[in-house]
Amino acid sequence: MEIAKTEQDADAARRAAWLSASAAARRTSPRSGPPKALKRAVRVALAAGVLIGGVVLIMPDDPGPKAPPPAPGPAARALTAVTGGAPASVADVTALITDRAAWVRTHPKDEASWAVLGSAYLERGVRGADSSFYPRAEWALRRSLEVRPKDNLDAEIGLAALANARHDYAAARTLAESVRARKADRWTLYPPLIEAYNGLGDAKGAAKAVERLLELRDGSAALTQAAEVYRAHGWREDASVALDEAVAHATSPVQKAASLVAAGDLAWERGEPEAALARYEAALRTDPGAHAALAGRARAGAALGKKADAQRDYLAAVAVLPRPEYLLELGELYESQGLDGDARTWFDKLQELAARDGSNGVDDALVLGRYEADHGSAHAAVDRLEAEWKAHPSPAVEDALGWAMYRAGESEEGLTHAKKATDSGVRSALFSYHQAVIERELGQSGAARRHLQDALRTNPYFSPVLAPKAKEALTALGEPPEGGPRDMYGHVAAAASGSGSGSGSGSGGESSASSDASSNQSGQSSQGARRPAKPRPAKPAKPSQRR
Repeated sequence: MEIAKTEQDADAARRAAWLSASAAARRTSPRSGPPKALKRAVRVALAAGVLIGGVVLIMPDDPGPKAPPPAPGPAARALTAVTGGAPASVADVTALITDRAAWVRTHPKDEASWAVLGSAYLERGVRGADSSFYPRAEWALRRSLEVRPKDNLDAEIGLAALANARHDYAAARTLAESVRARKADRWTLYPPLIEAYNGLGDAKGAAKAVERLLELRDGSAALTQAAEVYRAHGWREDASVALDEAVAHATSPVQKAASLVAAGDLAWERGEPEAALARYEAALRTDPGAHAALAGRARAGAALGKKADAQRDYLAAVAVLPRPEYLLELGELYESQGLDGDARTWFDKLQELAARDGSNGVDDALVLGRYEADHGSAHAAVDRLEAEWKAHPSPAVEDALGWAMYRAGESEEGLTHAKKATDSGVRSALFSYHQAVIERELGQSGAARRHLQDALRTNPYFSPVLAPKAKEALTALGEPPEGGPRDMYGHVAAAASGSGSGSGSGSGGESSASSDASSNQSGQSSQGARRPAKPRPAKPAKPSQRR
């Protein structure tokens, strides 16, 4: 892969001036100590936070020349963000790519700059939902490893983040855990490790990792990461508090907007479209490039009956941030209005996008499986999602597989997976709805009624297509018999022999041990003994203790 020569020319004058100043400082300084001019340059770099793995870029460890810090401006902002685990704007990341690409063209032995370039390509791909940048990111990161094969932690962490972006959570976990085994206090390894654990459904591992992250690092990015783990455990109030703090501690408009979008997503999941809308609009005011907020605003607008505004926002979002899930949501919004032709157009675009992503190493199995289960071949969805579940058994995949099995006529096995999803601790109206429909199919009307109520209580607007069906199904089930059903599934239980008060209509009419056992498989069991220990944010480390 060749870097355009014009990228070198853009910053040639700046690099020459920097090198000239450094050389002049060395010539005019006494031999007894470091040159004063160079000391000042180091202090400036430290103040700007321009660090790679704890090494100032202008103070090389080995004889090879290292890249100078970018001049103040977009590239410098992006470098601070990329090396600090924070989001950066597309324009700033593009400037950083130009800066580092020009440098490594003439300094191919600078492994740190190759790692920065790879991370910048990755950030550019994530920010624009453009997977074509991922092969470039991999190329640059592997070039960094070729230059320095051992203890090149920045390149290894970059490859872990890239694996997450491609939804290869097992590979991301392996890479991040390898770094942790050698350098457990390297805080930058924990964000990709936490994402990998979440993708693999390892709630306990994610909780421990976020606790360690909060010991090593404070600030908006760490708080946003912690909020995601809290949300996955069903601790919504803790997640909300963490996100409010993340917004307050943000150091750039891009970072603040990202935290506001996460806060909007949480409000949406809680069935609060007005609150979600307020946060999405605040994100767009803070950073007009926060395109994820457009999709969030569309989702909230549809819930509030603003269908035309929702369509307009979705179209604006997918034009600049074509994530597969947004295309699926837009298609389903059209479907909910009876516009099947428009829906089909976006479903087709979803499949085209997934094919392009696949050519760049991205696995879109989850969103494709969801699409196929409801709008294509349910049997194909089962095959796809079974393979995904074996590789990445997260609650989201568990739920999607259970639903696909139900749609393919395998309701009993589907219910097993659906129960595991709702048991995970994630408070999801979609999970509860899926479990309720499968239970109704199997004649378990009591449990179906309860989970339909859970779905609508959690978020009565969770889907423009399925939320109305949930309300219709709950109405069709009607009220439970007077005194409640004989057991939680609505079946008449066999008479208990030799038991005193163990039968009849005791507490809520749940009369048998099987009722108690099955209740432990409900969505409420996440509050029981299997709930992972909640990570407690530790006192933030002093700046000198952070890595």
